Amino acid sequence: MNEKRYRLVGREVVEVTAEAERAWRERRHVGDVTIRGVRVSTVFLVLDHGHEEGGRPLLFETLVFGGKLEGEMERYSTYEEAEKGHVRMVKRVRKAEMSELELAVAAVRGGDTSNSMQEIDENK
Repeated sequence: MNEKRYRLVGREVVEVTAEAERAWRERRHVGDVTIRGVRVSTVFLVLDHGHEEGGRPLLFETLVFGGKLEGEMERYSTYEEAEKGHVRMVKRVRKAEMSELELAVAAVRGGDTSNSMQEIDENK
C-alpha cells in the first residue's frame, strides 16, 4: 500500500503530511445511512488503498455492515464517484432487505422499489 496521505478539502483531494492527516480524521464521511438495521457507510480513507503501480488512487470506500450484503465493499478515486457509489449501494441494500411481499409489489409497479421501504434513518 502507498504511504502517501491525502486530505479532502471541499471536493478536492490534496496530499498532506502525517501530522496534518491525524488532526483532520474526524470529518471524512461522504454518506452514512441505516436501512432496517443495515448500515451503509462511505468514507474518505486518507491512505491510498490502490495496489496497482501507477493506477488511480483509491481514496474512498463504501462498506455494508449487517444484513444480506454484510461486507460488500466498493472503492473510488473521487468524491463524485463515492457519492454515486453510496447511492448505488443503498439501492442494493434496500432491494436485498426487501421481503418477498415487497418484491412482488415492486414487480407489479414495474420494478420500482423506491416507495416500498420508507423507514430509512439518516445518520449524518
